[in-house]
Amino acid sequence: MRKWAVVAILAAAQFVMVLDGTVMNVSISTVVVDLGTSVAAMQAAITFYTLTMAAFMLLGAKLGDVWGRRRAFVIGSCVYAVGSLTTALSPNIGVLMIGWSLIEGLGAVLVIPAIAALIADNYEGRARITSYAIIGAVSGAAVAAGPLIGGFVTTYFSWRYVFLSEVVIMAVVVGFTRLISDPTGSARRSRIDALSVVLSALGLLGIVLGMLQSKTWGWIIPLHSPEVFGVAVAPLGISLTTWLILGGIALLVAFAARQRHLIAAGRSALLDVSLLRIRRLRSGLSVLGAQYAITAALFFMVPVYLQMTLGLDALSTGIRIFPLSISLIIFSIVGTRLATIWSARRIVRLGQVILVLSSLVLLGTIDIKLDTLAFGIGMFTAGAALGLLASQLGNVNMSSVGEDKSSEAGGLQGVFQNLGSSLGTALIGSVLMSTLAISFSAGVASSQLPDDVQQTVATATEQGVQIIPAASVEKIATDAGLSDTDAADLATIYSSSQIQALRIAFLALVLLSLGTLFFSRGIPNDVLGRAPSESPAAEPSKAGS
Repeated sequence: MRKWAVVAILAAAQFVMVLDGTVMNVSISTVVVDLGTSVAAMQAAITFYTLTMAAFMLLGAKLGDVWGRRRAFVIGSCVYAVGSLTTALSPNIGVLMIGWSLIEGLGAVLVIPAIAALIADNYEGRARITSYAIIGAVSGAAVAAGPLIGGFVTTYFSWRYVFLSEVVIMAVVVGFTRLISDPTGSARRSRIDALSVVLSALGLLGIVLGMLQSKTWGWIIPLHSPEVFGVAVAPLGISLTTWLILGGIALLVAFAARQRHLIAAGRSALLDVSLLRIRRLRSGLSVLGAQYAITAALFFMVPVYLQMTLGLDALSTGIRIFPLSISLIIFSIVGTRLATIWSARRIVRLGQVILVLSSLVLLGTIDIKLDTLAFGIGMFTAGAALGLLASQLGNVNMSSVGEDKSSEAGGLQGVFQNLGSSLGTALIGSVLMSTLAISFSAGVASSQLPDDVQQTVATATEQGVQIIPAASVEKIATDAGLSDTDAADLATIYSSSQIQALRIAFLALVLLSLGTLFFSRGIPNDVLGRAPSESPAAEPSKAGS
């Protein structure tokens, strides 16, 4: 049993890291009321939580090499616990974003790369493969259990208790870290290049922030540009969204050039970019990022609709998502078993095909209640697909490099996980909200509402339409002076607009699922225990040649 104690400790930390990304989604409506905020602000908090991790994950991996991986794991766990306590006690959305989106995120950037590297340090051969599969399965279980745990605790107690429990779990994890072996210690002395950190962080921030704000600013043609001293910021008449995304890409290109320069000069780089030339690693990371984007998108848009349109509480929302949750756990285990007879590529591609089909089923079964058997089947098969992917990708990525590069590979894996989650929440959330605004405006304009009512509504929604409970629209309208008839008509238009927005968001999910099919060509086609198709230890040197 002592043999598996290390992976149990690391899996507990992994569970908490991943749980945090889903547990809040089913509590959105409660937190909105509790903190007096909005769905858009919660979308930003969720996005920036994963963005913080994506932006600084490479730094966290490098610090693990400098300080020692176990020490970085302990420090990160303590920082994470402080962030969880701050979040639990937060009186407003600002403090919540500091505690959750920033402090917890900074703690996670030390913990997540260390988990991957410490498994490589503590296990060999099949035990290492099994350990990575366990971490993948635990990640899937955390994604699945998050809505149920969050829903139950939020409904019967308070969402704050979830974060208080994380403090306790991380304290227990830290208490048992003496069982973890760290052969690297803190022997590696390395200078961290500050410019590299700035370039990578600002590049990722620009891309995600651009997508997050696209619902307000527009993608290319400016809609409602931010103003500085009363002047709209839209350079050359193009939306700031476009400039942020292009600027982010340019900064990441500059980051890659900086890393090559540092390596050529014999200095320590934040990332050995030659790792991205390894085909199996590049494919594994790409599929991983897409998987997390789809998971984050599903766990944002479905709970938002269930709570803000149908008015379900957190527990009822978690139960409605249960088919996806349970199948994700089951097929994470099934995928691990299949790996003994099927290649990773075969399992991944099966998962991708199932994901596309389930997305189509979900798109075709959208109705006002989202309670049909067909919708449940769509959620179950989507969970099955994500579970199959989760069971393979961790080992594919980490086995692509030698032990000396395990920290960097773990950092890259963390970057793609959290960047995918950030982009999924930002992109699908923006599609959902912008479509709601467009559909609602079009519905009001084509309705039989009086001209003065239409003008009042158009003025009130000029800066976009907030996602609010559909049942509250009629009261808001009557409080604003509309007649009972006009208020009822407006509520009907808003409810229909929410369904249309959800339908378009699911269409975007279908397109995203189709896109993942192009990423899996480099996934290894060998079966565990048989002759490998590629040599992980040899590839980094080949990449640099």
